[in-house]
Formats: sequence, structure tokens, C-alpha cells
Amino acid sequence: MTGYGLLIFDGADELDFTGPWEVFAVSSILRDGADSSALIAERPGPVSCQKGMRVVPSHTLDDHPPLDVLVVPGGAGVLRELGNSAIKDWIRKTAASAAWTASVSTGAFLLHEAGPMRGHRATTHHAYTERLQALDDVTVVPNARYVVDGDLITSQGISAGIDMALWIVGRLHGRDHAREVQWRLQYYPAPPYQADEPL
Repeated sequence: MTGYGLLIFDGADELDFTGPWEVFAVSSILRDGADSSALIAERPGPVSCQKGMRVVPSHTLDDHPPLDVLVVPGGAGVLRELGNSAIKDWIRKTAASAAWTASVSTGAFLLHEAGPMRGHRATTHHAYTERLQALDDVTVVPNARYVVDGDLITSQGISAGIDMALWIVGRLHGRDHAREVQWRLQYYPAPPYQADEPL
């Protein structure tokens, strides 16, 4: 059994955690419910996400099952949480016992502030790569959808968290399983527009 934990907080970007959540949930369905996923917040009660979605966490920082994988999302709320010692202490403690610690987008800054990302290669949302590199004790890989360095996995912005989650599932349960998850999700992107550079 694999336990996935996804941190949420006011101002978290919705797709940063719902994308990986969907990957982990489908993976568990294909494994006859063998895995569990927990949405974890500092306190009980609804969390107001960046674009208006309100989400009710299943657990709090002090009351959640053991986690093999920790995912920290980004979003506008990250700036506030950088000063939240309860969140940072929990990330630090949880990362020490988890098999994998991951971030999506600007969640990388929370992983850095809490400690697990220092001294590692990492990536983040393209608009924040220079700011991350300025922290000095991180080697930013700017053009990778996700970066694996030891037991740390960081991904670029928003939808890149889906790619990262598929890699995690493949590492834990095999490539064939991850391919089936991807097929079930119909995740083979073919967007109508090229967006390598803004217009």
C-alpha cells in the first residue's frame, strides 16, 4: 500500500494538487484500492484555492495516515506560507520519513524554506526560475517538466505536476502500470496551440 499526501492551503493552485490527485486515485483504482490519498491542511474546514475552488481537507497536519509520497503545490498562497512555521516544520518532518518528496510549481519555494530542497537540482514555474536560482543553494534546471534528484522531485508549473505524478506511479508500481494510468486518464496532450513562447 502506498500513502500519498497532498498539502493544501489557502491560495494553493487547484491543478497543482488535483492533477497529481487524479493520477494517484486512478492508480489506486487499478490496484483494487490498494493505495490511499489524503488532502492535508493545517486546520479542518474548507480551503479557498487560488482561483476560487473551495476544498475540504480529509486530514490535518496532526492527524493523517503515514505518507510514502508528499506533494507540495504552488500558488499565490505560497508567499504567506513561507512565514508559517507550522507548515514548514511539518514539511521538514514529513519529508524526513517519506520515500518521495515532491513539489509542483512554486511549491518548490516551500520545500526550500523547509529545508528538503537545499543542495538539490530542481525546477519550478518558468516565471520563477530566476528567483529560485537566486537562492544559491539550488541548481535550477529550467527546461525540464520535472526533475528527480535523490528522493526529491520537483516539477514546473501547474499541468507539469501530472507528468511528475505519472513518473512517481511508474517508479513505485512499474512503467506498464503508469502507462495504463495515463491511458485511463486520456492524458496524451495535443493542444490546439503551440505555447513555447508567449505571443
